[in-house]
Amino acid sequence: MASAGLKPGVPVILRELEPSSEMFKQGASLRVTGTLQSYDVDSATAVIQDGSVSLKIDTQNLRDVSFRTNSVYQFIGELLIREDNEVILQARIGRNVDGLDLNLYQQSLLIRRQYEEKLRSTRRT
Repeated sequence: MASAGLKPGVPVILRELEPSSEMFKQGASLRVTGTLQSYDVDSATAVIQDGSVSLKIDTQNLRDVSFRTNSVYQFIGELLIREDNEVILQARIGRNVDGLDLNLYQQSLLIRRQYEEKLRSTRRT
């Protein structure tokens, strides 16, 4: 049974994770996707990248995920913003999504948000 306090990971594009973004909050539950640039086995830290933006992923809670650089991965977890402004996602779910067209995925994410906003505004009236 899932924990009552566990929130779904909101899909975000890495470039949206900047301090001025509404999604850039301590403890925010997010779903991120990017190409694995590096993985440190000792610290269980991965770095994913999308375009020119990268994000550190703490993978210590993941099991049965094998990491290969230049493969595409998707992670769901909570955003941790440290005192030195270092940002890291504490992953609770991770999966390889090789074959996913990142450009098409990002386009569909934007269309989904437009639809959800339209739906919310329709319900208000």
